Amino acid sequence: MWLCPKCGRSFKNQNQSHYCGEKPETIDAYIAAQPEQVQPILSEVRNAIRTALPEAEERMSWSMPTFWKGHNIIHFAANKNHFGIYAGTEAVEAFSEKLDGFKTSKGTIQFPYAKTIPLELIAEIAAWCWQTGNHA
Repeated sequence: MWLCPKCGRSFKNQNQSHYCGEKPETIDAYIAAQPEQVQPILSEVRNAIRTALPEAEERMSWSMPTFWKGHNIIHFAANKNHFGIYAGTEAVEAFSEKLDGFKTSKGTIQFPYAKTIPLELIAEIAAWCWQTGNHA
């Protein structure tokens, strides 16, 4: 077992990613809790997805910003060097050609902060998840 030196919680895996303290209850709080240089990127991602899914409700699910309409459609989350989009395995497969150059795995797409963020592609993936019923 690994014990987080900041919050004292114990985990099975060494250095497991987690929230120390209270989990954010809203997407605004989630973004505000991230490093200052990451906040504008996450806001842009949120707005791109919001534009693609105007009828979806924004909520936190699995401690991640989530767009929901009867079910989770798509999630996103900040990491140290990238943010992830969690759109499901089918979305990663359907957009594999457009995702060339980005790391993907099992329904996850990683977008490094150091690269230009493909907001139009992210919106397209979100809309595809909603339209096809293939979602996170």
